[in-house]
Amino acid sequence: MTLSLPVRPVSAIRAVRRLGGWLRRRYRKVAEGPPDAGMSTAEYAIGTVAACAFAAVLYKVVTSDTVSGALSEVLDRALHAA
Repeated sequence: MTLSLPVRPVSAIRAVRRLGGWLRRRYRKVAEGPPDAGMSTAEYAIGTVAACAFAAVLYKVVTSDTVSGALSEVLDRALHAA
């Protein structure tokens, strides 16, 4: 009685080696992390200052007499339309 293997031993060894190489490459890629993990401190500070400046400009626009009057008109029309 002979034992027949479904896969030749040489091809199985190659498959295991290929898998090992793939696992090593994958581990290195995951261990290194993404190339840019996020903003640095300087970028974060500049982004915060820009957001505050935009908020200040938006506040000035919304609280100006022209925009306040227009918003009041819209609200008055909406409340008295019924």
